[in-house]
Amino acid sequence: MVDVIKNTQMHCTYGCKTSKAVQPNVAGKLISKAKRPLFVVGSQILKDEELLKHAIEIAKKADIPVAATGHSMKGFVDADVDAKYINIHALATYLCDPNWTGLDGKGQYDTIITLGHYKYYINQVYSGLKNFTNLKTISIDRYYLQNATMSFGNITPEVLLEALDELIENL
Repeated sequence: MVDVIKNTQMHCTYGCKTSKAVQPNVAGKLISKAKRPLFVVGSQILKDEELLKHAIEIAKKADIPVAATGHSMKGFVDADVDAKYINIHALATYLCDPNWTGLDGKGQYDTIITLGHYKYYINQVYSGLKNFTNLKTISIDRYYLQNATMSFGNITPEVLLEALDELIENL
């Protein structure tokens, strides 16, 4: 019986799985190496024109499709990026479905990047993704999100723009 317990303990991970803090340059490199990333943008980007410009630049430079949630689609209408509107709750459900072929029908995503969401809202989405998928999730917002795989730390809006500039340089 002791051997069974010993073997079981070797293969189990105990404790909470929480987000690792990530530097902008590392996040940029991870995004550029992802095979099938999806950039999930929330309506909070419309409150800051600079933040919207950065989101558009990230989508263009990395050639990432955008899932525009809330009313954020308004910011992408004439931006020449591959943006599609989707409800964040529906998206979270679809991302947990291994048979879902994505917004473009080309297959599952491997990396989810988020920006412009309320912390309390997107963290619940991350909780579901963390517990029911193997997706890599990266929060590039100004608040640390413990349920993401990786997240920026708590930073000011000014530092966020600098961090996004550094991320863009590393795409």
